[in-house]
Parts: sequence; C-alpha cells; structure tokens
Amino acid sequence: MAEARSVTTALAGHFKLSSKQCPQSQEEEEEMSRVPYASAVGSFMYAMVCTRPDLAYSVSTVSRFMLNSEKQYWEAVKWVL
Repeated sequence: MAEARSVTTALAGHFKLSSKQCPQSQEEEEEMSRVPYASAVGSFMYAMVCTRPDLAYSVSTVSRFMLNSEKQYWEAVKWVL
C-alpha cells in the first residue's frame, strides 16, 4: 500500500465480485488465510458507522465474501483503502 494512489470512487465498476470466484483449491484457501481480509472489512464497518456513510455500498459488497475470500476480493478491499 506504500505506492497506492488515491481514487475518487470507493469501489470501482471494474470489480465484478461473485461467489463463483471463491477459492477452488486447498492451496488457494491457505494462501488467503494469511490475508487480513476480515480485519480490514471490520475496520471499514467501524469507519462507515462512525464517520463515513459513503462507504456503505463498498462495505456491504466486500463483506459478503468474508467467509471465502479470494485474491480479487482482497484487491477490492485494497482499492477501498
């Protein structure tokens, strides 16, 4: 995230997230278990409730996949950051 640039939309239209993208192999699940996905989404929820209601759509979209996160979902979370 050190080289991240700012964006105007919290979640861009090029992110097409669906349950069909969930990890298909044990290896993918193990790789994503090391990513702090749930922690990041939880932080978004706190920010949304306390100060940033404009994040509501983005937070609801990425929170749907907290149980089975995939690399593309993590990219969406980093985009919101």
